[in-house]
Amino acid sequence: MSAPRGCLFVVAAPSGTGKSSLVNAVLAREPEISLSISFTSRGPRPDERHHQHYHFVSVEQFQTMIEAGDFFEHALVHGDYKGTARQSVEPFLDAGRDVLLEIDWQGARQVRAKVPEAVTIFILPPSRTELERRLRSRAQDSEETIVRRLADSRGEIEHAHEFDYVVVNQDFERAVEDLRAIVLTQRLRRDRQLQRHQALVASLLA
Repeated sequence: MSAPRGCLFVVAAPSGTGKSSLVNAVLAREPEISLSISFTSRGPRPDERHHQHYHFVSVEQFQTMIEAGDFFEHALVHGDYKGTARQSVEPFLDAGRDVLLEIDWQGARQVRAKVPEAVTIFILPPSRTELERRLRSRAQDSEETIVRRLADSRGEIEHAHEFDYVVVNQDFERAVEDLRAIVLTQRLRRDRQLQRHQALVASLLA
């Protein structure tokens, strides 16, 4: 009996949608999924820790990693580089471990080109008014940054149709359960179940 290759989940959303909170809640309830911690060239916010929320590196370090082919995906997001290292994804998938990437639509497009079977999920806010409220309530960004993120969100939401699933984060607990339902659906796919339970199927057919 051989374990199926791990499933790659990709979650994207405009800033302020609650993506990170949702992802953290799902990971707490689904410990069999590994979160890939992204690299970024921006500085940490007051509540962020190096190697815990992001791997914070300089623009020069990031560009060196691009040239070395170290990234599974990378993109320029809101004026800063963000990317996922190959070593944070490929070895886990090969070992049968599910991996979740919390990235943007540009990175998701790169991932789909490399891993067509990846499961992509886009998170929507319930309204623009609520999106702005959440951005302001974080008290982490300047007024200029908030205005830019709100403007950028329109372009990001235009790509929602490229994703396999769309979840609206209106009620947090409902959105968490929606995400968990997507994970469970993928784990119960016929191909994955038949590969996982080869011995059982063989015994039932004997």
